[in-house]
Amino acid sequence: MKFAIMGSGGVGGYFGARLAEAGENVTFIARGRHLAAMQRDGLHVSSIKGDVVVKPVKATDDPATLGEVDCVIVAVKAWQVREAAETIRPLVGPDTLVLPLENGVEAADILAEVLGEAPVLEGLCGILAWRESPGHIRHAGVDPFVRFGERDNRTSERTARLKAIFDKAHGVSAEIPDDIVVAQWSKFLFICAMSGIGSLCRAPIGITRQLPETRALIQGMLEEIHQVAHGHGVAFPGDAVSRAMQFIDAMPADSTSSMQRDILAGEPSELESQNGAVVRLGRAVGVETPIHAAVYAALLPQELAARGELSF
Repeated sequence: MKFAIMGSGGVGGYFGARLAEAGENVTFIARGRHLAAMQRDGLHVSSIKGDVVVKPVKATDDPATLGEVDCVIVAVKAWQVREAAETIRPLVGPDTLVLPLENGVEAADILAEVLGEAPVLEGLCGILAWRESPGHIRHAGVDPFVRFGERDNRTSERTARLKAIFDKAHGVSAEIPDDIVVAQWSKFLFICAMSGIGSLCRAPIGITRQLPETRALIQGMLEEIHQVAHGHGVAFPGDAVSRAMQFIDAMPADSTSSMQRDILAGEPSELESQNGAVVRLGRAVGVETPIHAAVYAALLPQELAARGELSF
């Protein structure tokens, strides 16, 4: 299967490398020093599931040179999804799948607005990984998984075929959930709470889940997201919040979210598509989200500064 990986950082770099290791035709779309390092030395993934080196590697900064592909995996930062959708237009033919592996719950809608409904799947992933240096991905926690499906939850040959491809890849668990929207919001539930508390406290999850005061904030954020999801008709199971807290409790103590790492580095983050999205999506269905609103407000000045929109 011919894949294009739009966004070759921790998520795209890891899953793309595993697909290439399994013998799939994978091209990484990257830029700058990361692209140059891959083209020169290959893509190196250091992983608790076993290291992998893709060399030589197919990598480019010009998607138009690839022609149509079978599947585009979109793994850019959430605020880059619309731009990414425009960029990958030349890759998308009548039989192409577009699979977003994003932290929020709005990426597929954005992709469909630009590319049309037909190629777009709903998707999500779980992994703790980041670009450690140009050409080098570090996977340090969470057994990597991908979950995807048709946006209306129908069964299809194309999703079954894609799952069979992922099933051949080492270090990846693939699933087509009965309800992909519930699966997507279930991930959003814990990652958004983890991102918010970690970014606010500048501490790893092992600290914030342990202290009674910050644990109470995590619990409150989970409850607010659950209420917003219910307002949008998401059929969460009754134990969704407790299961999310169990997942948080099981994570390595030094775990941090990508949003937290970006904020600590003074870089643009996914604040708007995570805690900001909870506030916005809650307002749309009349659900108050005071904890997320406070987290969003507290982090907003630094976010605007990172984007060059505010100086202080």
